[in-house]
Amino acid sequence: MREAALISALALATLIWAAPLETWFNAAFPAHMLRHMMLVAVIPPLLVLGAPWLGSRWALSPMIAAAIEFALVWAWHLPKAHGFAFLDQMGFAVEQASFLIAGILVWSGCLRAGQPLLGAGGLLLTSMHMTLLGALIVLAPRDLYADICGLAPDLTAQQLGGLLMLGIGTPVYLVAGLILTGRALGKIKVRA
Repeated sequence: MREAALISALALATLIWAAPLETWFNAAFPAHMLRHMMLVAVIPPLLVLGAPWLGSRWALSPMIAAAIEFALVWAWHLPKAHGFAFLDQMGFAVEQASFLIAGILVWSGCLRAGQPLLGAGGLLLTSMHMTLLGALIVLAPRDLYADICGLAPDLTAQQLGGLLMLGIGTPVYLVAGLILTGRALGKIKVRA
């Protein structure tokens, strides 16, 4: 199980960097969002499950980790920060590294044994804010990033990026949070 999780994480990481996502989507924003979601919601839990030492060394309180991730994700989606990451290689590297680190912090804290209900709370909080951000991106009446990135407005590409955020982040965090809630409830003994 551990080896499969670790190999899957490394394979996905290779795929999102080697694949010509911008060409496949015919736009930069959905490719960016797919990488982003892989780096916060899919690859980190696989790394934590595949390399338990990573989880034990990086584990913070689930709520603190969720707050850090919330701040980083929302900050990088502000137009000027997104433009910095889009236009500057160093900005892009810092953005992507911060997404991965935030993901590892969240999943390390939330999957830590012995506190499944607190972990569920961290994941459900993350699911809620990811859903809100994805919905804001999808429902925005104009392209939020085109001007700052020097691109022609492409509301369809932005909406696709928001849908990727909703379609990946929301269910991953929600399902994992519900699984942890089930574990917590299974440990509660009901007295007659």
